[in-house]
Amino acid sequence: MTKKAYPADMMEKITSLSKRRGFVYPSSEIYGGVAGIYDYGHYGMLLKENIKNEWMKHMIQLRDDVYGLDSAIFMHPQAWVASGHVGGFNDPQVDCRNCKSRFRADHILEGFGIVADKMPIDFLNTELDKLRAEKKLVCAKCGSADLTPAKSFSMMVKSNLGSPVDILTEENVMYLRPETCGGIYLEYKNTLDSLHPKLPFGIAQAGKAFRNEIAARQYIFRTREFEQLEMQYFHNPLQTKELYEMWKEIRWEWFLSLGIPSEKIRWYKHEKLAHYASDAYDIEYSYGFFGGDFKEVEGIHARGDWDLSQHSKFSGVPLDYFDEETKTRFTPHIMETSVGLGRLFLMFMDNAYTEDGEGEDTRVFLKFPPKLAPIKCAVFPLLKNKPELVAKAREVFAMLRTEFMCEFDDNGNVGKRYRRQDEIGTPFCVTIDFDTLGETPELKDTVTIRDRDTGEQKRLPIGELTNYLKTAIL
Repeated sequence: MTKKAYPADMMEKITSLSKRRGFVYPSSEIYGGVAGIYDYGHYGMLLKENIKNEWMKHMIQLRDDVYGLDSAIFMHPQAWVASGHVGGFNDPQVDCRNCKSRFRADHILEGFGIVADKMPIDFLNTELDKLRAEKKLVCAKCGSADLTPAKSFSMMVKSNLGSPVDILTEENVMYLRPETCGGIYLEYKNTLDSLHPKLPFGIAQAGKAFRNEIAARQYIFRTREFEQLEMQYFHNPLQTKELYEMWKEIRWEWFLSLGIPSEKIRWYKHEKLAHYASDAYDIEYSYGFFGGDFKEVEGIHARGDWDLSQHSKFSGVPLDYFDEETKTRFTPHIMETSVGLGRLFLMFMDNAYTEDGEGEDTRVFLKFPPKLAPIKCAVFPLLKNKPELVAKAREVFAMLRTEFMCEFDDNGNVGKRYRRQDEIGTPFCVTIDFDTLGETPELKDTVTIRDRDTGEQKRLPIGELTNYLKTAIL
């Protein structure tokens, strides 16, 4: 698949617009910021919630076999021992003694064409020493050759919940969850006992997770605090192959339904699988933000029965299932769909970013699907210094805001207001002018509604606005 050509400054354009228009801010910026952590401003929060709600709608509202959950960020420490995170959730770290920068050792080696994913520390250091001997191993930031050997770096974020704990010795240490699926596994039994679902069924949740990333340098694509949208689908192992293909199709179609072109996404099949997995695919998107490179957005994995078996083993609580029809008892297998909300957010921003025209006449607009747009409709009085126009515009705004996220804007001329709304992705702008108040029967109580994507305008009776927007936004 050929990559589309993107502007060299696409990253700068999106990050600049995101900050200028209130989508994404560096966290704690007045104190110098915190690497790998971002805040979502007014429009960013609205966009993020719209994406999340669309995921929830398709996962839960439109299905009979998936149930919702909001599990706690803190879990019993043994849960992370059982899942293998305490013992194995580590990255290989290399430090520059000169500028104090940190790097992933496997990423350094991959830059030299050496496949190093999941390579033991001893082997990583052997390969690093070869590069060091050849004078090729230098800091990517300052150029110094004074780099430390690789060492294991835990990605788990520790906390002292309740009474003080000895974090250094790991005694009774608490962790902020590194992924949200753990809470789903621990509430499998309660869901089964309280809702009595029949296999196959899923549990879906959206929630925060935390990872102590060594080098979080890819804007909101890779952060230390992030939100995941995850669904774990419990099923009879005899159905794994069939259900895996079903969920691959469902998730692919979800992306297409929200305006992502099929040529900008692709499947990536994992050749190296976790010891418990039987299959693993990612949906990758071609980010203009990264020069058109395809990067993972969502993973769809067949995880077997490892998760429930481990938690049953460590907790001593049976987590099996009795099938009434076949009179058999077994531990359900799990199909997982997992997507980062920040990566979806960046994908939709990236896909929506559009420039029309050239030079000073260039119009920048975010071509979001209307259902995802932070603001659905902006209402303008033609002139802010005409009380009768402002009063009528306020009346229309009050009517529409009960149904949609709307914005009242009377700052500057109408052309500037259009440009401002274009940059936040508002699909429709409604202008109240003198014809709205006039005596001409066919124009009185009508407004001008302007389409973001085409720039076309038409007049509609105020009484038809709500239904028109409902139809257009669906």
